[in-house]
Amino acid sequence: MPRVISVFLPTLSTDRVRRKAGATAPPPETPLILVGRDGRRRVVLAADVGAQAAGLHAGMPATKAQALVQGLVIQDADPKADGEALERLAFWMLQRFAPIVAADPPDGVIIDSTGADHLHGGEAATLAILVEKLASVGLRSRAAIADTWGAAHALARFDPRPGFVSEAGNAAHDVAPLSIAALRLASDMVRDLHVLGFDRVGDLLAQPRAPLALRFGPELGQRLDQATGRLAEPIEPIRPEELIEVRRVFAEPIGAAQTVARYIGELAKQICDALERRGLGARRLDLICLPLRDVMTRLLCDKIETLDPGFGIEVMTLAATVTEPLLPKQASSSLVDQPELDVSGLIDLLANRVGEKNLYRAAPVASDVPERTVRHTPALSPETGAEWPGRWPRPSRLLTQPEAIDTVALLPDHPPASFTWRGVRRRVKRADGPERVFGEWWKRDPELAAVRDYFRLEDDAGERYWVYRAGDGEDPLTGSQRWFLHGIFG
Repeated sequence: MPRVISVFLPTLSTDRVRRKAGATAPPPETPLILVGRDGRRRVVLAADVGAQAAGLHAGMPATKAQALVQGLVIQDADPKADGEALERLAFWMLQRFAPIVAADPPDGVIIDSTGADHLHGGEAATLAILVEKLASVGLRSRAAIADTWGAAHALARFDPRPGFVSEAGNAAHDVAPLSIAALRLASDMVRDLHVLGFDRVGDLLAQPRAPLALRFGPELGQRLDQATGRLAEPIEPIRPEELIEVRRVFAEPIGAAQTVARYIGELAKQICDALERRGLGARRLDLICLPLRDVMTRLLCDKIETLDPGFGIEVMTLAATVTEPLLPKQASSSLVDQPELDVSGLIDLLANRVGEKNLYRAAPVASDVPERTVRHTPALSPETGAEWPGRWPRPSRLLTQPEAIDTVALLPDHPPASFTWRGVRRRVKRADGPERVFGEWWKRDPELAAVRDYFRLEDDAGERYWVYRAGDGEDPLTGSQRWFLHGIFG
């Protein structure tokens, strides 16, 4: 089912003015309004949070606003600059969130997020990231996700929560409590409906459609269907001039996976040629159905099974949304140079299947404490120069948390003669150690005197374990003197 995000920027105009002014902007607590002409009158066109709290609002005469609020900052509105700012925001969201994004003037952006929310941890996480990132650059916002543009638009503007997720198929229930102004109707129609006693969307949903259509025309029914998720609206995505994209229009709709894969391959070749001519590599590719040139087709075809062609695909567009310079390399000869092993294609292929966050490699960290000697790092991240500890052997499998074991051992320096782990008693046949590991006192005070004595044990079945005693076997300040199993040798 399609999913649409509506981003509402209630104070876009005044936020833009403050951002542009930078250090010279009025203090946040100082009320700010933007004024312009309405015929011969000079009226308020935008008011920031402080001005709204003082009772000022759009449409109010500027002289009245100035008389009501002492210390009010008044500046001229610039609708053209507001529109340009909205376009820039839409392009920013196109690069970071989803392939279909459009400005929703005068105060919003609309995003078709179908199939893209998993890239940011789900729908709720996507909305939270959106709102947080906008707030970090001084833009107040609210966002909602629903089945249609109309439903998301209504919830983003009239539901007080900053990030509302309307579950699939639940739009009618969610918009019913909202004011009828959420339906994007003309102001005179809203006024007439209020006169007739209709205040909430649910009031209209409970009425027969025919009398309403006879009185108000077809627009009211259309807006109701859009707000309740019954009727979708096409989103014409923003397409910057510098965007590299190729398109294929089909005389007859296609739907078979093999056919889709074939045409994806054709589009991939075309876009690779276009990228190469400009000396660019693709960081992100968006395949819309209505920088690895040799595996691009496989990366895209990997997701064919997730496509829902419906009655068939009529237009297929492949766009390189995020690109960066790609310097040409001179081909090396195996007679002179050893070819470098390039696993980046495999990494991208696996990341496309399991998600980039789930693909990583283990990197060493300079630490004597075993559980601190490794960290997860992106699969293609550069080497840091840190090396794995080589003084003593380490187990191939380190437990996430050391597990307590019961032992029979002589203190302070002898290894266990036997131990019980997970309910099974094991007799020790061979042992090596101890290897003493001291706490890292510079990290926290409890490690100032803490030590661990590690032993490598082999039981009578040939299995080898890595165990330690918390403490030196004598002084209780160095540890609890209990035994733990920390790893297993392969």
